[in-house]
Amino acid sequence: MLFLLRMLAMAVHFIIAGTLGLLLGLCRPFNPDNSRICARLYSLPALWLLRLKLKTEVKSLLEQQSACVIVANHQSNYDLYVIGRVVPPRTVSIGKKSLKWVPFFGQLYWLAGNVLLDRGNAQRAKQAMLTTTDTLRHKNTSIWVFPEGTRNLGKGLLPFKKGAFQMAIAAGVPIIPVCVSSYATHIRLNRWDSGDIMIRSLPAIPTAGLSLDDLPALMDECRTQMQTCIGSLDQQLARA
Repeated sequence: MLFLLRMLAMAVHFIIAGTLGLLLGLCRPFNPDNSRICARLYSLPALWLLRLKLKTEVKSLLEQQSACVIVANHQSNYDLYVIGRVVPPRTVSIGKKSLKWVPFFGQLYWLAGNVLLDRGNAQRAKQAMLTTTDTLRHKNTSIWVFPEGTRNLGKGLLPFKKGAFQMAIAAGVPIIPVCVSSYATHIRLNRWDSGDIMIRSLPAIPTAGLSLDDLPALMDECRTQMQTCIGSLDQQLARA
């Protein structure tokens, strides 16, 4: 019963947050800080409604002064509410072109300046990637990417795709890994307190001076660091 009530409340919240976000996007379209504000509109009420207790340790993320590529593990649709809590200023993300058809959310996602990739069209996807490189270099705007490319359902990191790391090397900007504990298999939305989640950002990984020859080692280093961190977060929560 509690689960159904929460889902009903979340549906209403999704519409209200989407409407407010859409109005914001219409008032100042493509402003790179729209994403952060919209993320909070979705996240803060949702965490309260779902009774999810979130602990964040993201000093390295919030203190980053220049543009960077942020990479995070992708577990479920609830990432919108969980990770939305820590999106820093002037940060946009990359999503599938099909997102624009999601009522309210798709339109505000586009107006917030996020990048929509047509993965079925190689030429357009390549052009979009060139645009993101220009954004990183010249617009002081960071880009948030889920390098797994799809949800892992909290069952461990999937292999990383190259795009985020190619962008970082091409633009010469650092990579900041953001790790979220494996909440997707542990939260219980039919209970009053649904569960605890931890988010931790890791120190920036520099890419200045790297070439595409360094890509495999860079991807491996980032994935190894994130895997270790996620395991540590899970252990901390298990002991709590």
